[in-house]
Amino acid sequence: MRKLIPILLLCCTITYSHAQTTINRDPEIASMVKEVYADSLQSYIKTLVGFGTRNTLSTQIDSKRGIGAARNWVLQKFNEFAQHSNGRLTAKIDTTTLQPDGKRVDVPIVLGNVVATLKGTDPNDNRIFIISGHLDNMRTSVMDREHDAPGANDDGSGSAAVIECARVMSKHHFPATIIFVCVSGEEQGLLGAYYMANKAKKENWNIEAVLNNDIMGGNNSSETNIIDNTRIRVFSEGLPLYETEKNAKYIRFMGLENDGKARQLARYIKEVGERYVENIEVVLVYRNDRFLRGGDHLPYVENGYTAVRFTEMNENYYHQHQDVRKENGIQYGDLPEFMDFEYLRKNTAINLSNLANLAKAPGMPEEVKVDVKRLGNFTYLFWKAPKEGNAKGYYVMMRETTSAFWQKKFFTTDTEIKLPYSKDNYFFAVQSVNETGNESLPVVPSVAR
Repeated sequence: MRKLIPILLLCCTITYSHAQTTINRDPEIASMVKEVYADSLQSYIKTLVGFGTRNTLSTQIDSKRGIGAARNWVLQKFNEFAQHSNGRLTAKIDTTTLQPDGKRVDVPIVLGNVVATLKGTDPNDNRIFIISGHLDNMRTSVMDREHDAPGANDDGSGSAAVIECARVMSKHHFPATIIFVCVSGEEQGLLGAYYMANKAKKENWNIEAVLNNDIMGGNNSSETNIIDNTRIRVFSEGLPLYETEKNAKYIRFMGLENDGKARQLARYIKEVGERYVENIEVVLVYRNDRFLRGGDHLPYVENGYTAVRFTEMNENYYHQHQDVRKENGIQYGDLPEFMDFEYLRKNTAINLSNLANLAKAPGMPEEVKVDVKRLGNFTYLFWKAPKEGNAKGYYVMMRETTSAFWQKKFFTTDTEIKLPYSKDNYFFAVQSVNETGNESLPVVPSVAR
């Protein structure tokens, strides 16, 4: 019997080697991911904390303190990066004046979002991809504009991720446009995000995806003391808030409660992020946001755009919305010493790899349809080539109705495919792919009669 053991082990090794899947990475994106540095992120947050407070209601005339000084510093960083972009990156503070609302704005204020736009190189491609974090912060009282509020993780982490992505990506070319934005007014009621999302809707921006980052640099929870820097949550809505009543009947009839555009983006983020970033798992949370809470992606989904939220796996509420103090042996306050900058590096790299893959990819296939002329156990799908970019081919994706993730991909260079799988038992989607393997977001087919 002992003689059989080496043979069995050899068989297991051979079987395992044949079962392995080769992960194909775009060398340019892999190189960009390596340029994301924990030290850079830490230095950004140190500077942001140094402004004392970044409360939206704080001073805008002091050169060293308050939201005004913080906005000017972020603009300065974006302009530094622009010098290495061959004129493609431009930056500004986009402002609007808000009157008191009787809630969290008690005086007239100038609200400003710091926006850097990396213009796409293809004049025929008007797609926009956005990465966002909020620059403002708060103490225990959101109306306290005078006293210090470090805001290292909430949301220095998201702002630092935006700045670092701009630094690395500004040196590269993408067919589509990428916008890097640090918004203000999040703690006052998502004011900066509403201003930008409403403006985008009014001006008909072709936004395909928004990656919102908020509280994504800490690795341990309060109360439970769980420590984990190997997982990051991505929140996504199920039923679309935009025109819900109009779409609800179709969604229910087709069984697509779990296949809205935000869910497709979340699945995409998991696949691409884990492809390029080691020792991190993207955990998909099927909620629009945390329980009874909200973030800056909500104004976008309310305007019909596809948007998701990144947040650390285990939030520590001792370090959120707290005055800095020590009580009963517990240190309260959003201080840099409670952050994990290697964890923040990985989470930033997930954002970068997805932005790059989306902006390099061709557009989504057009008019994706499933044929239902007759009953049968085969599924016939057909579509048209994307309007933007050059597609080498297409991935037809498939999963069982109970599966959270796509389970199989079929590649074809045609604009149609017939699969021996029943549409009763599986969900399908189609995505475009180019020569360097960059995939578009998936499109779920509609019915062709």
